[in-house]
Amino acid sequence: MTRITTPDKHGLLTAPIDDVLRRLTIPMVFGMVAILMFNLVDTFFISLLGTEALAAVSFTFPVTFALNCITMGVGVGLSTSIGRLLGQGDMASAARFSSHGLLLAVIMMITASSLGFVTIEPLFSLLGASPSLLPIIHEYMSVWYVAIPLLVIPMAGNSAIRATGDTKTPAKIMMLAGLINGILDPLLIFGYGPFPELGVQGAAIASGVSWACALIGSLYVLTMREKLLAWPKPTKLLQDWRQVLEVGTPAGLSSALNPLSGALLMTILAAQGTTSVAAYGAAMRIESLLVIVMMSLGSALMPFMAQNLGANNPHRAFKALFLAMRFAILFQLLVFVMMVPLSWPLSAIFSQDSQVQSLLWHYLMVVPISYGLQAVCMLLISGLNAMHKPMNALIWNLLRLFAFLLPAAWVGSQVYGTEGLFIGIAIANIFSGIGAYCYALRVQRLHLAQTG
Repeated sequence: MTRITTPDKHGLLTAPIDDVLRRLTIPMVFGMVAILMFNLVDTFFISLLGTEALAAVSFTFPVTFALNCITMGVGVGLSTSIGRLLGQGDMASAARFSSHGLLLAVIMMITASSLGFVTIEPLFSLLGASPSLLPIIHEYMSVWYVAIPLLVIPMAGNSAIRATGDTKTPAKIMMLAGLINGILDPLLIFGYGPFPELGVQGAAIASGVSWACALIGSLYVLTMREKLLAWPKPTKLLQDWRQVLEVGTPAGLSSALNPLSGALLMTILAAQGTTSVAAYGAAMRIESLLVIVMMSLGSALMPFMAQNLGANNPHRAFKALFLAMRFAILFQLLVFVMMVPLSWPLSAIFSQDSQVQSLLWHYLMVVPISYGLQAVCMLLISGLNAMHKPMNALIWNLLRLFAFLLPAAWVGSQVYGTEGLFIGIAIANIFSGIGAYCYALRVQRLHLAQTG
């Protein structure tokens, strides 16, 4: 069979590393902002329906995130494997692998959402939802479970597109979906004009319509422009599924660890009082913006390293990893310096309670100085996934959260209350980042020794 090759059209294999990483990262920042806005817009409009509606939909977040972890994991498996194949110049295998991976993601999501659909009431009762909230949860989730398979292709498909080195198109697709969702939310929730008033169900329908639009956009790009879809080959199906799951399963579990550790951290904070929980909740909203460049850089680094490793150029792959790590430390240090004069005004914006303001200010003065080393650990995890070492990536995320973060936060809270807990978070980030950098040096040495 003739091997179809693809040129290095985005420069991942040949262009200056810093230029490529910048070109990959900037569009991803906008894409991630769009995803954040997607959630914030939904939350804002649902909150206008009242406390019960907001509480009901808040109960759905752990479940919706758990299902999305399936797609996130498959997306990582697709991105690293397709990147390797494109680095080898094997376009035909990349298209076959992409098709098989997306088919697997759709099957898994339909199975999970079908199971969720028939267990709405017992599941959310088990999660602690009161009988008065269950009808509202049922309204929302009965639509959400039907619509969520529509999001699989945009999420996993966009990972395949990013594997080619194109991060602009996935960002545009998600920004368009976010815009459509923002327009439809008030129309369907409150019934403006010719639209029916559907309450929380309207929010779920708006999400479903926006996902359908993103689905059309992703399929068009994958099929017509990138040529990354092909008819499934039964003889290769199980082999490709196994490869996707070898990377995707640990990656999905690794994603799920973050909200789990967040819930445990919130439990520690709850013992400190309501003001501590409120301050931390506000801090998380600010933090999501302060580290968004690093999250985008980690996502950009993965296809870059995967393609270069596939092209048998590990020196360039590791050079990018350490360049990204050094940039992360310097960039986040600059962000911290800029945050110092803004910390008190931000605290006043997010709460009118003086105690909450004081705790939030303390968080913003202590924790952000450690974000650079936190990012080093995140970048190591991206690099390990690109190297097809997903279990190592999962172990490092486990270490970061459960060996460093939670113990240090708990010890800090015992010694110095909420302020001590925040100091513990910063110390944990610093030590896990130093450990991650040292481990990355070791991995580089071993990999280069094995490949000659």
